[in-house]
Amino acid sequence: MGVKALYYSERDGLDMALKNPDKMLFSSKAEADARDKILELSEEVAAFLQRKVSGLSEELAEQCALAIAEEKDLFTRALKKPELLNETVAGD
Repeated sequence: MGVKALYYSERDGLDMALKNPDKMLFSSKAEADARDKILELSEEVAAFLQRKVSGLSEELAEQCALAIAEEKDLFTRALKKPELLNETVAGD
């Protein structure tokens, strides 16, 4: 029987990673590092949203921020072509 190393972001935590292995456990350190960068961006976006949107709950700010961070490449492209945000995507 072989040994397999699995990686996760410390920001997610091991318990959360084990509960969501398809999305939070990775076979390479680079993938786990990429997830960590998404979570770091998400934290900053959540703080920004709470500062800028009056009455926005912490939970909703975190959900919105994670969605934005996970789709950062799309948002980057949408800065030049806004309609990209609402184009039908296979899998939605």
